[in-house]
Amino acid sequence: GPQFDTCCTFEKLCLTDPMKACVILKYRHSDRRLCINTTDYLVCLVHRTNQTKDVEMIEKSHSQLMRLMVGKESQSVAMETD
Repeated sequence: GPQFDTCCTFEKLCLTDPMKACVILKYRHSDRRLCINTTDYLVCLVHRTNQTKDVEMIEKSHSQLMRLMVGKESQSVAMETD
């Protein structure tokens, strides 16, 4: 898939509609490399890195995505029960 260089691209793809985002994190110990595949089923992006600063940005963005998904999920459950 296309490579993306910054987490800004990852955030735009995921944070636009967190419930449609699919994120796969893979770590290859032999290469000491983290690979993140991100898709909204229209666009698929891949980022590979072995840089600590990139891993920290990915971790921060992934945490933000999880918080948004939980927030949207709890909102939709609240609407269904009303």
